[in-house]
Amino acid sequence: MAKISIIGAGSWGTALGLLLCNNGHDVTICSENEKEIESLKEHREHLTKLPGVKLPDEMKFTCDVRGSLSGQDILVMAKASPYVRTTCKKYAADIPDGQLIVNVAKGVEADTLMTMSQIIEEEVPGANVVVLSGPSHAEEVSRGLPTLCVAGSHKKKIAEYIQSTFISPVFRVYTSPDVLGIETGAALKNVVALAAGIADGLGYGDNAKAALITRGMAEIARLGVAMGGKYQTYTGLSGIGDLIVTCASMHSRNRRAGILIGKGYTKDEAMKEVKMVVEGVYSAKAALKLAEKYHVTMPIVEQVNEVLFDGKSAKDALAELMLRDKRMENPCLVWDKE
Repeated sequence: MAKISIIGAGSWGTALGLLLCNNGHDVTICSENEKEIESLKEHREHLTKLPGVKLPDEMKFTCDVRGSLSGQDILVMAKASPYVRTTCKKYAADIPDGQLIVNVAKGVEADTLMTMSQIIEEEVPGANVVVLSGPSHAEEVSRGLPTLCVAGSHKKKIAEYIQSTFISPVFRVYTSPDVLGIETGAALKNVVALAAGIADGLGYGDNAKAALITRGMAEIARLGVAMGGKYQTYTGLSGIGDLIVTCASMHSRNRRAGILIGKGYTKDEAMKEVKMVVEGVYSAKAALKLAEKYHVTMPIVEQVNEVLFDGKSAKDALAELMLRDKRMENPCLVWDKE
């Protein structure tokens, strides 16, 4: 049995807490949001984000984040990506040297272009950071529906330890050394999911969505490989797997926000309506900056940025994608004949 503190009492932190508790571990969910913690204690249920999912009496909840960080085998960073740095900075002095931290946030910081694990390593020197990612909506994990993820670490033994800790009959975990590939796939898919949602909001069909998913994956892989990620990772769970579920499911906050934008909402109106952090909005600027830095063409990312931040109409953006210059689907292929 491992002692585990989960930092963040949102849907994902709560769902993972339930999974780990059912695996027999000693789980504490900590958050500074007193109202949220008191509700979890009283109702043994996350009424707003995971209604109907009962939480076992063994799960503990506390507002004493600082007091929950020492003496733990594992810390799980389950804050939304815009808050990972501030959280780490605030509590770094309370985290023991060599602490194992599992990051489950997905995003790239717009100012620094750093992934979440890079931020944690910078703010908490000496920590052993693992990433856990894949097609894994909290709404389904919390209900015990079959889910597959991948644990990434630079150290094989640590990845395998996290694999053993999280794996269950309904939650299968693979391992990988490609931390950068996992994180870039996880972050960039949110931007493509916004585009897929926008197409839905405009009333476009399955053909358009399939095209956006496919060409979006090509953009993600091009950039990821240029940054140092491995192509195989983008064909796996944290790449195409996570992209499919985020673009297709109504559990996806990014897709839901995109649908609203396609219907004419501004990004701020859409985020307010979704009532959750829409991480694709935060990652969109970072993705565009990374594309420029690594000289990678990312037309879908470019158009999403113009819609979000420059006032371009969603209909015009998708029309522009359709009218781009003619080209080969895969320039690496060679013709047998002219």
